[in-house]
Amino acid sequence: MFNVITGDNAPDSPESIPTSQAIRAGDFVFLSAQCSSDDSGQIITGSFDAEMRRAFANVEMILSSAGLDLSDVVQVRCYLARRDDLAEFNCIYQEIFQKPFPVRTTLAGCLPCEGHIAVAVVAYAGRSS
Repeated sequence: MFNVITGDNAPDSPESIPTSQAIRAGDFVFLSAQCSSDDSGQIITGSFDAEMRRAFANVEMILSSAGLDLSDVVQVRCYLARRDDLAEFNCIYQEIFQKPFPVRTTLAGCLPCEGHIAVAVVAYAGRSS
């Protein structure tokens, strides 16, 4: 059994994309990839720093709707448009997450859209049950 979670303030996916923002299954919450979308669902392009921080702000809004925050994240999957952004990504990532860091997979050169980053996470919700 699972429950669909929708972030009240997080931008929703376009209706043409068949996905849920997040699903709670047991003690885990799985988020669909988030990019630097604004409240209307439009991708905000600009500096890599600004896009990354907006993508993680969207993640935080959805986690909050499940009673969770970034400290509950156990896995991160990151998709970068350019390999050249990896060093900056790692610096910002260490501001967003604290040790022990969540397990992480990062792929570069794989985004087909105009944004520079998309991030999907899995969070542990067992503490808030």
